[in-house]
Amino acid sequence: MIKEEKDNKENLEEVPTEESADTTSEEVPAEESAETAAEEAPAEESTETASEAEADLEAETAPEEVSAEQSVDAAEEVPTEESNEVDQEEDVVDVKDYSQVSIFGKKIGMSRIFLDEGNHSCPVTVIEAGPCHVTQIKTKDSDGYDSIQISYGKIKENKINKASKGHYNKSKTHPMRFLKEFRVDSVEDFNLGDKILASAFSEGDLVSVSGRSIGRGFAGHMKRHGFGGGRKSHGKNSVMRKAGSIGAGSDPSRVWKGTRMAGRMGFDNVSIKNLAVVRVDVSNNLIYLKGSVPGSNKGLVFITK
Repeated sequence: MIKEEKDNKENLEEVPTEESADTTSEEVPAEESAETAAEEAPAEESTETASEAEADLEAETAPEEVSAEQSVDAAEEVPTEESNEVDQEEDVVDVKDYSQVSIFGKKIGMSRIFLDEGNHSCPVTVIEAGPCHVTQIKTKDSDGYDSIQISYGKIKENKINKASKGHYNKSKTHPMRFLKEFRVDSVEDFNLGDKILASAFSEGDLVSVSGRSIGRGFAGHMKRHGFGGGRKSHGKNSVMRKAGSIGAGSDPSRVWKGTRMAGRMGFDNVSIKNLAVVRVDVSNNLIYLKGSVPGSNKGLVFITK
């Protein structure tokens, strides 16, 4: 009997535990699923709304960026128009027809031009002419003769003295490195501060060009003056390239001035006249002269019409 009672108690105790376990296993997932469903639904909606908000923001910011770029382009276009106007103003050249005019230039080098539809080749020297400015006008009333002074080659203002600054201030021009004047029959065609360019010359003009010839250093008699040298006959071993006699011994007992001897050759002031102007490039300020001119490349020359 005692054993039977114990067995019944154990059965009674086991039954509610199984039921409670079943109920808990059934009730807990239902509540959790309801809560999770209630929590997941707004989370998904919130993510969708956030993505839509980001898309709207991007759509709103995109046109603003484009407008900013357009504004930058518009701002950049304004100075380009101004620069074009400045370029057009710089391209305007002085086309005065001077009967007498001179200009400084820089020798660029030599080349050739084909004329008559390529049937004739003409050797030319290319010269970059000017720009030069009229810094002083001299008249017969004030100076006794008519002439024009021009300047060429810009330099810094601290390279000149006060007297030169005052001279350039009168003509309202920038300080220049070179100054030179040339005679004219009349000064009516010139004004103080005028700019002289390659346009002052035209094809067919005959001009004279002055410049420094190329220096050759110290040269002997034969190279410098074209001496023939001594005889190369029997017994001559040291007189083939000598100058020979340079004067009498007792009378006059000295060497005459101007005797042709060895010395520095070249680097002299040389002028060539009647060179024809073959072509004038006004846009690049270039003058093409037929033939050669004195001086080396990048050397200073002075052209007179």
